[in-house]
Amino acid sequence: MPVWHEKTRSLVKAGKLALLGVIQEQHPDRCSLFAQWKQFDWPILHDPINVQGARAVPIITAIDEYGVVRLRRPRPESIEADFVNKEFPAPSDVASAPKATKPDLEVLKQTCARSDDPADAMRYADALVLWGSSWGGPSRLDTAIAAYQHVIERTPDNGDAQFRLGVCYRMRYDSPARAANDFQRAIEHWGRSLDIDPNHYIRRRRIEQYGPRLDKPYPFYDWVTQARREITARGEHPFPLVAEPGGAEIAHPGKFVASAETTREPDPKGRIRRDTGNLIHVEATVVPSPIKPGAAARIHVTFRTNADKKAHWNNESAPLTIWVNPPKGWEVDHQRLTAPQPPKAVSNEPREINFEVRAPKDMTQKETILPAYALFYACEDVDGVCHYLRRDIEIRIRVAP
Repeated sequence: MPVWHEKTRSLVKAGKLALLGVIQEQHPDRCSLFAQWKQFDWPILHDPINVQGARAVPIITAIDEYGVVRLRRPRPESIEADFVNKEFPAPSDVASAPKATKPDLEVLKQTCARSDDPADAMRYADALVLWGSSWGGPSRLDTAIAAYQHVIERTPDNGDAQFRLGVCYRMRYDSPARAANDFQRAIEHWGRSLDIDPNHYIRRRRIEQYGPRLDKPYPFYDWVTQARREITARGEHPFPLVAEPGGAEIAHPGKFVASAETTREPDPKGRIRRDTGNLIHVEATVVPSPIKPGAAARIHVTFRTNADKKAHWNNESAPLTIWVNPPKGWEVDHQRLTAPQPPKAVSNEPREINFEVRAPKDMTQKETILPAYALFYACEDVDGVCHYLRRDIEIRIRVAP
């Protein structure tokens, strides 16, 4: 997009050309930040469920004033001669061409309720996601999830439905209405969609975004820090992000290297008091899932303060730390990891720690438990007492036969 923006800027300014982008990103706000950074002044549409059916990107298309596709994959240096300055005849049936209209959700809902055709449920779910407010809205996302599930029950090898269901689970995970294991469900449905069509780039990229370093073609969002810095230097406020890119999303490609740490285990005898009051909620997600024997996976461990108990982090002492005890034959890239702390004394933001694990090559079990535990300072209520606590974590890893 930056290349086309620069090469066609004068044509756009002269009113000879209009640019329009469509992205297949999971998070549209990240595209908005990128567009702000690069100073794009043209609209970009969001197609997270890939309703276009794109198998790879980018796809450059030249469309004339009649809505007719005249060129596919034009070159930016020749777009003026090959398209802008050319006269194309009006098609004879231009008056009868269908006009794009916003879908009627109520009509689609009623059709879906009366029909046994999975295609009707698919159309209803697609409309809910693409035309709902605020990423589909919590209630619309729940309905879309149910509709996609209905499609999959009838056509389990429908790769589009599997992929789109994963998108909805991740959308809900990033919303206040998240349910337990939404992120893991997203990974599993994306994995099924890729199994159905292993050559589908869009599906593969969505898993690679959160997966181990070995599977990454490049770091996906390492530009975010630079973008914010340069936008701020221009006197602007960077576009806010719903979900901050995590360690997996900014990690550079690289081979798995087993931990050679000699640091001491922080609580080997388990003497630290457990977080029996559930001040901190913990959720672990394995990417990809399942993994093959001898393969690596990225583990995302997310920590959230319990809003019902007005819990918060105490940042004036030791940081949130996680210790991993891999079973015999398993390897991790780090046994001990810590999460960064904000400068203020107390806070209640979510925190995530990533690490990678590799299964034994001779693994025959379909599932294993990776034991770990976290140590943290947390407080209950605004003026509550702060405690140093431990939370034991069992990370379930599925292994493909």
